[in-house]
Amino acid sequence: MAAPVAARRWRGLWGPRGGASPLRAFATVIPKVSQVDNSSDFLGRVPHRRHPGVLHLKTVQLPAELVKAAQLLVEQSTMQGLKDKVEGLTNYLWSRKRPLEATELQRRGVQLEQQLRETLRPRTEDPPGPLTDAEEQRLQRRVLNRLRKTTYHWEELRYTEELSLVYMAARLDGGFAAVSRAFHEIRKRVPAFAPRTLLDFGSGTGSVSWAARTTWGDTLSEYLCVDSSAPMLALAERLLKGGAEAPLFPGVHFRQFLPVSPKVQFDLVVSAFALNELPSRAQRGETVRTLWRKTDGFLVLVENGTKEGHQMLMEAREIVLRGGDKVAHDPREAHVFAPNPALKGELFSYLILRRGPGPEGGPEGEGQAPWPRITQAVLGRARHVHCHLCCADGRLEHAVITARRHGRDLYRCARQSHWGDRLPVTTPPGEAAVGDDGEAPPGLGAGSAAPVG
Repeated sequence: MAAPVAARRWRGLWGPRGGASPLRAFATVIPKVSQVDNSSDFLGRVPHRRHPGVLHLKTVQLPAELVKAAQLLVEQSTMQGLKDKVEGLTNYLWSRKRPLEATELQRRGVQLEQQLRETLRPRTEDPPGPLTDAEEQRLQRRVLNRLRKTTYHWEELRYTEELSLVYMAARLDGGFAAVSRAFHEIRKRVPAFAPRTLLDFGSGTGSVSWAARTTWGDTLSEYLCVDSSAPMLALAERLLKGGAEAPLFPGVHFRQFLPVSPKVQFDLVVSAFALNELPSRAQRGETVRTLWRKTDGFLVLVENGTKEGHQMLMEAREIVLRGGDKVAHDPREAHVFAPNPALKGELFSYLILRRGPGPEGGPEGEGQAPWPRITQAVLGRARHVHCHLCCADGRLEHAVITARRHGRDLYRCARQSHWGDRLPVTTPPGEAAVGDDGEAPPGLGAGSAAPVG
């Protein structure tokens, strides 16, 4: 009898076959869960799988010329054990952390010293007496040894000719795919944007220029690749030529330093996997401010899809949005254009900042808030879909969408969406984003900024 009783219990929990599920209904009243609605004609004649909020890329392929050039460089190399070196460098770069700040190291040392001091001298006196010179020396040695074991030791990567080749074999495809995803979002959401000039800071193998060329074609006429490593710049130039004398596309310039003039701006500025190579938070901050001053249109920052990468992008976001630039050559305000982590063959985080006011018009419509972004994998269930959303004002919402409540179009669009896409949900003009009772009303959106991830 145990099995039939268990079956009846589960049927009672999930509801009768073909009927409404009590769990599904319960999900819609949990705090922080939103009832979404959308009555606007956002779809038109476009298929649901291609609704205007779709931004994901199914497959990214390297240009054939770039693949051929990279293969040629590997074949010409006499390096032994390249495969093992590629695997080692990949693991090292993925686990790489930011250098610890001196103030944080000092704080940890003081805290550790206080903990160890109590263990060296029993509390037989009240208050305990001072340590002897020998005990003090032993205490300092223990503190230093413990700090060495528990503190990440950051070292500057010096790219020699050999290490540059290993980096190319390890990161050329992943870096190209990550930057292509960010460029794809700009092109789809702002089709009128046609950059003529590009600045790539920490250019490495030059994959950013290749990705920009693939995205915008002959529109781009000037590429400035800046990297402190001369061997890496030489490798990027060899990739660009593909074994020939002339470059595969014109207008690419290589430098070890940024342009001196603060008034020189570029339509598109990119820093991909470069912020973590700076030795301190102060230098990262100054670099981000410099890159923002040189941005005329979009600033794209890409880092690893790890906690460290996310925190560095949050630092950069705060620096740009906070403003306070002493020499404001460009008075236009900043807003976050596209924050989110993307999970695919390459795990990465990216942040796109744009000059000028926040988004207006576009698929969201005039006077309406930007569409929220899907921050987790869409969970499709029988007759309903779970979507975790990051709204324009930074609120994280969990929306349960059904065809009966929200319409067939929105329901099918939600089922066809992926992590990183934008859900076509709008807030009517003048409607509050959050009600007086703290619950989110029908329709999500507000503000112009959202956190990364």
